[in-house]
Amino acid sequence: MRGAPRRTDVTCAHRCLTAAAARHSEKPHDLTPNRRSVRLEDDRLRRGRGTPAIQLHHPAGGAASGVEMLVTREKIEAHEDAALSPVAIRSRDSRGRAFPEDEPTYRTAFQRDRDRILHTTAFRRLEYKTQVFVNYEGDYYRTRLTHTLEVAQIGRTIARALGANEDLVEAICLAHDLGHPPFGHAGEATLSRLMTGRGGFDHNKQSLRIVTILEHRYPGFVGLNLTWEVREGIVKHETEYDIADAQEFEPEKRGHLEAQIANVADELAYTAHDLDDGLRAGLISPAGLGGVGLWEKVRESIGWRDQPFDETVRHRLIRRLIGIEVTDLLLATQKRLEEGQVETVAGLQLLSHNVVGFSDSLAQLNRELKGFLFKNMYQHYRVIRMQVKAERFLEDLFEAYTRNPETLPDEIQDRARETDVYRTVCDYIAGMTDRFALEERDKLFDPHKRP
Repeated sequence: MRGAPRRTDVTCAHRCLTAAAARHSEKPHDLTPNRRSVRLEDDRLRRGRGTPAIQLHHPAGGAASGVEMLVTREKIEAHEDAALSPVAIRSRDSRGRAFPEDEPTYRTAFQRDRDRILHTTAFRRLEYKTQVFVNYEGDYYRTRLTHTLEVAQIGRTIARALGANEDLVEAICLAHDLGHPPFGHAGEATLSRLMTGRGGFDHNKQSLRIVTILEHRYPGFVGLNLTWEVREGIVKHETEYDIADAQEFEPEKRGHLEAQIANVADELAYTAHDLDDGLRAGLISPAGLGGVGLWEKVRESIGWRDQPFDETVRHRLIRRLIGIEVTDLLLATQKRLEEGQVETVAGLQLLSHNVVGFSDSLAQLNRELKGFLFKNMYQHYRVIRMQVKAERFLEDLFEAYTRNPETLPDEIQDRARETDVYRTVCDYIAGMTDRFALEERDKLFDPHKRP
């Protein structure tokens, strides 16, 4: 019959499986499923014969125990011991949590931290918070959420190459901007000014405040009860424009390797994607970038000169820019580690300088590109107009709430009575999305809007 299997094929398959079973019977601890048996089972199911098997098949023919097949936390921690750099932090070496908890069976401490951050209200709100362009200006510009995801992706790439703890890096990256208020850096500058003499405002400290105080998800403690290392990485987050203030987290020490990776991943990501968004929005042009050293380096590397500048070319340029930056960073960091003869986590944190960073030559090119972006994009009249409006919006909200706390939602009023009205109002505004802040202002000041 056409398509029917030949007897010799079946016999051959039987002999192969028998031989494979005999080989594996000599290795009773090898629980890897036999690939051919799995393929034959898959073929049988695709032809509509039989039902899916509930258990994985042991290579020797017996059913393997589900527990033995699973990758437990202990196995992940053992893999970290074998695979990570001596200067990377192992999950089992964490200094722990403020409130002791039993760790999960199938996740490390840092993996649990990452998951807790992902499920916060503050993380979801990042989708509607400004990076450079206000959310309603277009669907394709970066938001604070997409920026955070790009930082995490770049951070994991760097961590993997350096033998750092990827899960710890990812957790810090995902949390680093939780404390950003609406309307980007304009919002932060406004709240910082309004809170002068009242404890101030800094988005790094606000991120820590969110994960330690403001998020309420567990009955036994406030906050997320993250590990020391993630909290330290959040509070020691710094770039050329953001300086860390880590008073309660051993400020005399540098950030650990994973914290330093998160810092540079943030800087790299926002430089690359602000350039991308600026080109897309027409605030800057390829011609205007002429003579900027890093732009010329990237342009030459893909062979693009005077050809038409379209979306594909823009994507190629941004990809190559990130590739050049990451490669330089890895090589420069490895060189510093070798020159410093650093062999422990503690030794790295006691150095007088960060080890994760670009070479001197690329750092100079980066500063030139950032200077161009500051002058031609961040100071563009369209961006400045939005910043001026944002400052006015937030000032109006802050003054209305602090002058008349009874206009706040009941839950926020209760918190204001328990603590301080100014800090409570600052927390409330900092947690708003761009859209919510605009709607709230209309409700407070527009008589035609329903309160």
